[in-house]
Amino acid sequence: MTTAPGQVSVAQQGVRHPLDPDPARATKARAVFALGLLGMLTGLFIGGVVPATVALQLARQARREAYASGGFLTGGVWLRRGEWMAWTGLVLVAVSVVAAVVIGVVRLAGAPFGHDYPANMD
Repeated sequence: MTTAPGQVSVAQQGVRHPLDPDPARATKARAVFALGLLGMLTGLFIGGVVPATVALQLARQARREAYASGGFLTGGVWLRRGEWMAWTGLVLVAVSVVAAVVIGVVRLAGAPFGHDYPANMD
């Protein structure tokens, strides 16, 4: 069946089997999004590493379940956004740790080494 000359044919939708489940959003997709957001917001405070890591593990499980469901679990957009925010949170944690190490090394380099004795002491 074509709709107009020059257009591609339109596929007919088959009748759904009555025992097929209705498409539903995966609950893990919401959890991945929430944990990714939390990881991104707390990434600079180094506490974001835990929710970001949990979000990435849940995203992996949710993708596996969505594949096994045959298309009846939705929420791929929420998963992608949650993963993106979780990776952003992990990058912010890495930036915070590197900045703390650099600041610590610079302060340590400026501090006097050893004991600072008075001038009249040998």
